[in-house]
Amino acid sequence: MSALALRALVLGELRLRCRRGGTLVVLLGLIAVSWWMVADPVGGSTLIAVNEARVAYTSDCLALGSALMAGLLFGLGGFYLVRGRMAEDVRSGAGAVLAATPVGNLLFLFGRWLGSMAYLGLLLSIFLATMLVLHLLRGEGPLQPLIYLRTYALLLLPTLCMVASMALLCESWAPLMGKRGDVLYFAVWIAQLGPVGAMAETMLKAGLSWSPLLLLDFSGAATAVLHVQSAMHSPHFSIGAAEFNPALAPLLLPPLSWSASQVLGRLGCALIAMLPLLAAFALFHRFAPDRVKGGGGRRRWSPLALANRWLRPLARLATPLFALAARRPGLVGGAVAELALTLALNPAAVAVLLALLLAGALAAPAVLGGLAFASVAVWGILVSELGVRDSAADSDKMTAAAPGGAAGRGAGQLLAAGLLGLLCTAPLALRWLCSEPLRAAALLSGLFALTCAAGLLGHITRGGRSFLALFLFGLYVSSQAPQVPALDLIGGNGVASAATAAGQALLGLLLGLAWLAHGRWRRARA
Repeated sequence: MSALALRALVLGELRLRCRRGGTLVVLLGLIAVSWWMVADPVGGSTLIAVNEARVAYTSDCLALGSALMAGLLFGLGGFYLVRGRMAEDVRSGAGAVLAATPVGNLLFLFGRWLGSMAYLGLLLSIFLATMLVLHLLRGEGPLQPLIYLRTYALLLLPTLCMVASMALLCESWAPLMGKRGDVLYFAVWIAQLGPVGAMAETMLKAGLSWSPLLLLDFSGAATAVLHVQSAMHSPHFSIGAAEFNPALAPLLLPPLSWSASQVLGRLGCALIAMLPLLAAFALFHRFAPDRVKGGGGRRRWSPLALANRWLRPLARLATPLFALAARRPGLVGGAVAELALTLALNPAAVAVLLALLLAGALAAPAVLGGLAFASVAVWGILVSELGVRDSAADSDKMTAAAPGGAAGRGAGQLLAAGLLGLLCTAPLALRWLCSEPLRAAALLSGLFALTCAAGLLGHITRGGRSFLALFLFGLYVSSQAPQVPALDLIGGNGVASAATAAGQALLGLLLGLAWLAHGRWRRARA
């Protein structure tokens, strides 16, 4: 009976995730990102470079480099893709039905975890299939699928286990079911990358090939770096969009060998990554109303709720916007009302925005790039839920009956997201417009493209996590590639060109047209 229940849970979970809105967009985006990650050497960049010479695209090179990139992608984006099932059960009322079934908490949560692992494994298999096709087109040696399978399994199993376990923990504990869990995981994920890099550097200097600290290398980054260093016998290498000297002959990465200690270490790392499951088993709310929606005392002591309560007077700053919206009916008035509502509901965000605006106006020019990343990050977190506010509250049919209909409502929310972006970055845009107009153009075109992406993904998936995952990952990649003009999304690195700014504006226009087309298709089908 338990085996049948577990099988039904896993298959049902996988089927629901695959049929969920936006899955096709996720798959197409995954294929595009996986293709983009492996640079074409013709363009002057390569996946792995050692001493300014590129490493030939053999199976070992592409398997190791793409697995490292996949670890970064799935380690962040995968969390947001597998989240939301518990919250959806609570919203739809299915949670009460599930709570009344005879299935125990352990079996239910383990089935959900296996379903998440199966979904992530399906996405990873598509990523791998794309790499195999890319090898046939750009590879410089025979295609060896077993090398890809072995490298992906050993490097990425701990990543998938950690992502699925942390997602289940956040879903099982009511205080982390919402946006707080999203932001907390992003902060933890970013924070662990620094120690991983320091650990790899320390081991390289000491000449070690394995250390017990690698049991905490959930992303596989340190393990991949150590493999490259031990195989090429050089500390001067880079992985990713690496520049190389075309005059130097390509190098060959020796066949990757995994010792018994390394294999056991990765398996041990995967077991440690599953430890959050124990906390999830202990904290699971089983959809009890008093635990899913805590009482007043619990809400009072929530850090975010407490900050919003202390800073509630700042919500009055949105009052003039409400008055302006009342005097300006139509699209502009609706957009201003949405903007005012967003600020009134988040007084803590108002305080952060005021601090960023003041810093943007007074800070030295050298730190404006970092402020741009911080300002846009705050904006992205706020707008990730702005366009799906109606569907999350089950009020979309009611608001669609208002003047302007669903199309007018969506256009107003899209315009409000753009206005909020301008509000967050106004001092930076004005200062760059006077001194570095190209950076200002990159900032404005990047905001335009991101606003249209938020509207399209929110409209398709009826949720904000798809955009939030891609947005945070893209912003992180942009901050870590300061010399690549195509990745300078918001001008924070100061290397954007006129072509990249124009490309972002064109991308935003295409995304906006896709948003309009999808809205018309959905209304026609309804």
